[in-house]
Amino acid sequence: MMSASPPGDPEPAEPHDPLSAGAQQIARFDRAVDRWWEALRGRKLIDRVMYGASDVGEFSQIWHVLGAIRALGPRREASDALRFSALMALESLVVNQGVKRLFARRRPGTAAENPTQHRLRQPITSSFPSGHASAAFCAAVVLSRGSRLGPLYRLAAAIVAVSRIHVRLHHASDVIAGAAVGEAIGRLASRLMRR
Repeated sequence: MMSASPPGDPEPAEPHDPLSAGAQQIARFDRAVDRWWEALRGRKLIDRVMYGASDVGEFSQIWHVLGAIRALGPRREASDALRFSALMALESLVVNQGVKRLFARRRPGTAAENPTQHRLRQPITSSFPSGHASAAFCAAVVLSRGSRLGPLYRLAAAIVAVSRIHVRLHHASDVIAGAAVGEAIGRLASRLMRR
């Protein structure tokens, strides 16, 4: 027969849930980044760059254009642009219709909450991971192959990615995860292209 715990004894500790603790740490990190970023919002030049970058990142527009321009260079062919656009379409399919379906994370804000002069599309997919960041880093990896403009492609990718924090359509952790996914897809695609 089990005896009751004597008065004054502490309650048995609940089992530690590392997943929950990890989620809380990520949420704290996201809140800290958002608080820090708030000082940059509302500054005319920064707003213009960030909203513009977020807009041209829609449907990978900027990357398709850069891929087409790069295909015009010496020793390039129009088929290079088509292969690159096909890769970007595949990356979007994997991330937006694959990876994002594994998560149901709410976005930190909505497109309608942004200033009216900045028209942004309201995404309907999960916030995690950022599709803008994934596409940006995938494109930057592939476009940088054999190019002296590699650092500029990387800079453009970083601006498009962090613009999603600025416009409150992604948490910072969404952007980091998206960048990592895009980097992995881009590296894999580069290896396959070399073969």
